[in-house]
Amino acid sequence: MSKHMTDVPLAQRVAERLMTLVAPGSSCLLAVSGGPDSTALLDLLQLTAATHRCTLQVGHIDHGIAPDSAAVAASVRSAAESRALPFHMRELHLGAGTTETRARAARRTALRSIAGVAGADVIVLAHHADDQAETVLLRVLRGTGPAGLAAMAPRRGCWVRPLLGVRRAELVAHLAGRGIASWDDPANRDPQHLRSWLRSEILPALRERLPDVVDRLDATARQAASARAAWSQVADCIPALELERTERGISVAAPVVKGYRSALRHAVLAALGRDLGVLLGARRLAAVDRLLSGRSASGSVSLSGVATAELAFGRLTLSRSGDVSAAAVGLVPGAVARCGSTELRVTRCIGGAIRREGWHTEMVPGSYRLRLWRAGDRIRPLGGTGSRAISVLLREARVPPARRKNWPVVVGSDDATIAWVPGICRSDAAVPADGTEAWCVECAFT
Repeated sequence: MSKHMTDVPLAQRVAERLMTLVAPGSSCLLAVSGGPDSTALLDLLQLTAATHRCTLQVGHIDHGIAPDSAAVAASVRSAAESRALPFHMRELHLGAGTTETRARAARRTALRSIAGVAGADVIVLAHHADDQAETVLLRVLRGTGPAGLAAMAPRRGCWVRPLLGVRRAELVAHLAGRGIASWDDPANRDPQHLRSWLRSEILPALRERLPDVVDRLDATARQAASARAAWSQVADCIPALELERTERGISVAAPVVKGYRSALRHAVLAALGRDLGVLLGARRLAAVDRLLSGRSASGSVSLSGVATAELAFGRLTLSRSGDVSAAAVGLVPGAVARCGSTELRVTRCIGGAIRREGWHTEMVPGSYRLRLWRAGDRIRPLGGTGSRAISVLLREARVPPARRKNWPVVVGSDDATIAWVPGICRSDAAVPADGTEAWCVECAFT
């Protein structure tokens, strides 16, 4: 940590850091466990509310693991109410034998749920510089690749960490100076947990020989993050890759990627995976290699259930896996219809020119449903003669096979007359006359 940073009051540094990570006026859900780190985060951001001008709310997760969890929850509630901040809590009832990994996953899911109900834009976490150093060590011990050494990002999606440049000792000193008590979780000192072992035994031993070891490990994380960011921009900077991002995946020219030497190919593929939010480690990269080097010009491979790599029409497409519901839903003006990963927004409008292709259309007011297409479905294209099979239209549009099965269609009340295949084809059914009342339907993928 630079001398200039330590010369700036802690509260000011934290407020300024938050302002670089979130938009002005954002609604922030502070994840407060009751421990010293998150309690300090709460106090620091409440003290500087006039500076960062964000709206603060407090979220607490009672894991149901520690015997005194109810008392801790009550103390966090009191801390929020004493500061006139909204308080939200979820009880998980996980039990004493719950692993760190399971507890973390359940906690993050619960915080997302709270944020959705509370209307929060971001979830603010209290991870600090010492936590970052521990994370780097953990990843080294687990054999992570260079990109993994970037450890925790200051902001990733809805998760925000404004304390990554702050040491644990500073937070403890702040609470002491303000006379604020916090909960000491005994699990943080239990050596059966790998992180707790590193925190209580290994890092103190390292500091005896290397007093600045935390700063060194944090510097490693920053360098790795810089390198990872550079690799993440590589695909966009290589025209030959013909990079395309779609609603549910990302694709590149397969022959170009296949022609790279393995080290470069793996670096590019790993960067594409991060773009998609999927970690491509050695095993998953090897699976993609086998797909590219196979005799067939098409095929797909599941990447441990979290993603799919598909080879089709000279393109390699990476997409996230996930079950898609096939239940049909009705269309209602002023509402959003959802089916699987598809959203249709319906509003009232005045009919105008209708295009055969595109992601929005207009329809005569009536009874329609959104569902996934089925084998045997056919459509009468607008301006065409006869009918066409949906399967043929999707293939002609070069939609990869893995995505075809989940493509949406809008059908009439009889469930057979297809009015629209979003992005592919508009039918000659339910077309409003110019100047008449109509429904405007827009399609998007989540």
